[in-house]
Amino acid sequence: GGHGCCNGPGRGRLCCLGDRKGAVEMTQQSVITPVSTVEANGLKFVIFDAPNDSNLPGYITELTKENVGCVVRVCDSTYDKSKLEQVGISVNDWPFPDGDPPPDAIITNWLGLIKTTFEGDKKGKSGGGASKKCIGIHCVAGLGRAPVLVAIALIEKGVDPLDAVQIIRGRRRGAINAKQLSFLESYKRRGKKDCVIQ
Repeated sequence: GGHGCCNGPGRGRLCCLGDRKGAVEMTQQSVITPVSTVEANGLKFVIFDAPNDSNLPGYITELTKENVGCVVRVCDSTYDKSKLEQVGISVNDWPFPDGDPPPDAIITNWLGLIKTTFEGDKKGKSGGGASKKCIGIHCVAGLGRAPVLVAIALIEKGVDPLDAVQIIRGRRRGAINAKQLSFLESYKRRGKKDCVIQ
């Protein structure tokens, strides 16, 4: 029992095996790796690995479910971003080398995006909790570059660097390598100085 398509007498087994190769190839192409949602201090991010054109619809479903308003792509392009734009998700291309901490210019862009996404919302309409947009971000595997930027966002919001890494690793195992961790530990907040208690 339990073989979905194998319930016909005798010939059932054939229907299962005959098409297996095709089915496996299809699955590898269109299956998506689970996305990781990180929420802290009024911020919400969805970290994921790089889609391809075949599995992009699956990611779009997840991103729409999480109410992602824009996606930040920090690796080379692996899919057609117009598919995201068609459903109202804007895409920012800010690639930087794998394993490296993000360059200053990208941090500046990233913090600007966070400000407009999360702080712009507050002034707009109060009580619109359900419609609050969040940011999707991905690198190739969703373990290095994307989590580092999310950690920077949390640190800017007053979260201790090591706590920020723990929060992210709790949602996405294996995130952030040693080099990136030491970068985050020495990261200096750029936000308002007056909110840091000396």
